[in-house]
Amino acid sequence: MEIASMLQAAGPEVAEAANKLAQSGAINGSFTLGVAGAGAGLGIGLTGFAAAQAVGRNPGAFGNILTIAIIGMALAEAIAIYAFILALGGR
Repeated sequence: MEIASMLQAAGPEVAEAANKLAQSGAINGSFTLGVAGAGAGLGIGLTGFAAAQAVGRNPGAFGNILTIAIIGMALAEAIAIYAFILALGGR
């Protein structure tokens, strides 16, 4: 038996409560994605800022700084990807 038909058989109160719960899951997922996206944006921005300052202080270390900055930005972006996966699940 499908979930929708089970909810209809249980009564309108149960169906209404299930709809409210489903809608709150969508809001929670959107909130999760928004917070993680903001955090990832801040992390990437700060990494770029610090890398630019470091190259300005020591231009000879450009290659090493660029490598470390790219790894840091990838780690910050991974958090946003994980949050996107959680948001699709409604968490």
